[in-house]
Amino acid sequence: MFVKRGVMAEKQYYGPNELAGLAKKYREEKGKRRADAARDMGVKQTSIFHAEESPEKPYTKLRVRMIEEYSPFRVTGPVFLVRRK
Repeated sequence: MFVKRGVMAEKQYYGPNELAGLAKKYREEKGKRRADAARDMGVKQTSIFHAEESPEKPYTKLRVRMIEEYSPFRVTGPVFLVRRK
């Protein structure tokens, strides 16, 4: 992650598994408990737990929703770069 004076850069690339940490970070920064996030997202609290603590599990859509809800960022992806051989 590129950090400029303590703030994440406007544009940064992350793998799907790295989104788990961002989702948790932004939820906590907003002062939301997992129960609050579960209500906000319309899911069970265990789904929030797995989205944040189990990056290997397929909760990418929930992670994206959380990041977009609790941060000033928009998530776009997946992105594939195709280059000439």
